[in-house]
Amino acid sequence: MLEVADILRAAGAALGRLRGRVLSPWEWKVASAIGRCRTAAMGGHLEECDTCRQRRYAYHSCRNRHCPKCRTEDSNRWLETQQARLLGSGYYLVTFTLPSELRALARAEPRQVYSILMSAAAQSLLKLTRDPRHLGATPGMVGVLHTWTRAMLFHPHVHFLVTAGGLSKDRSRWVSPRNSRFLVPGYALSVIFRAKVRDALKAKDLFAQVPAIAWQRKWVVHVKNAGIGDRALAYLARYVLRIAINNSRLVSLSDGHVTFRYRDNRSGLVKLCTITAEEFAERFLQHVLPRGFTKVRYYGLLSPSRAKELEAARNLLPAPTAKPAIATSAGDEASSNPADADERCPYCRVGHMQIIEDLLPARGPP
Repeated sequence: MLEVADILRAAGAALGRLRGRVLSPWEWKVASAIGRCRTAAMGGHLEECDTCRQRRYAYHSCRNRHCPKCRTEDSNRWLETQQARLLGSGYYLVTFTLPSELRALARAEPRQVYSILMSAAAQSLLKLTRDPRHLGATPGMVGVLHTWTRAMLFHPHVHFLVTAGGLSKDRSRWVSPRNSRFLVPGYALSVIFRAKVRDALKAKDLFAQVPAIAWQRKWVVHVKNAGIGDRALAYLARYVLRIAINNSRLVSLSDGHVTFRYRDNRSGLVKLCTITAEEFAERFLQHVLPRGFTKVRYYGLLSPSRAKELEAARNLLPAPTAKPAIATSAGDEASSNPADADERCPYCRVGHMQIIEDLLPARGPP
């Protein structure tokens, strides 16, 4: 099966020319890690079946969060952890999108702009939900940053899973939305969101780098119902799990060109996109987050500092439904390392593979 790693290796020489000009040192390091993932360059071990004595090599994973082969396990752990924090309420999915006029700045200053995007979106939600004219209570919120379209173009936005209602200021009752179809009006959110981004950019001395037209247009905020309890959590898990593209969407690599599938947002149809391996690598790597950047953040009742309020809300609500299914999607690998599971021998289907020798990472030419 064709993998992103194959394409990055195929574009290796071109990426070397881009290093320092287009790619940051961290993006280059991520490309290198994905290209070496589960190869002899990572080291590993030799396994032998305890019954039929067949042997196979198992190489270590890069465990990079941007790697299509390594992300599923981390997402599953996240899903299991969030189950303990789940509230038995309905949920809404609220999406805030950064306008096109700010994308150049986001590429130039990703750490600052991504943090502003997530913080401004969260503050806008909290401001409007705490307003007695709308909800008059504090909800629980978890936000996930994304930077891509389905065709891997640069499109920073943040998805928030928000409880359908919130805890009253005196912690005595759970306040439900006045209208079950929406939590708060999206048009009002967009106005507050735009103002908070503007103020944050001014505070960081970045405001002058944004075209004036950005502040005159409408900003996009979308609100939709996401279901109840575990169903809503599983809904968000698909976003936590996702990276710019997974291996299952790759169609071919031929004559230096890559073809991949994507679903068009407007028509809903699955289309094919063919670009050079170099352009594919550039599109993929522009979505590498700054080193150490936290892409999943918690606000309101789900903030780590609000444990008492979260417990009060849980006592006012019905118990959440059963544990959601483990997060997977078509084409995802089941584990970040072939040796993580005690699996049966793939040859005889009776015995189990046992490690008989450790393999040091293979070194390339000096």
